[in-house]
Amino acid sequence: METVKQAANYVAETVQGSGATAEKELNKNTAKNSDASVTTRAQAAFDAAGNKVDEKKHETKADVHKEAAKQ
Repeated sequence: METVKQAANYVAETVQGSGATAEKELNKNTAKNSDASVTTRAQAAFDAAGNKVDEKKHETKADVHKEAAKQ
């Protein structure tokens, strides 16, 4: 039963990590958009950095759950 729980947690973290990746890319593109205001671009760059942290956090958690499911 614990293996199923760990597998479900792995899937959840993988999905959340994918969402953070997509949001990071969107923010990176906004930060590079020369038509956007300086404030918007700066906020998007800041948000992209936060998304990268979230992305790595979810990847790490997913790896932990994946290894736990193997045992």
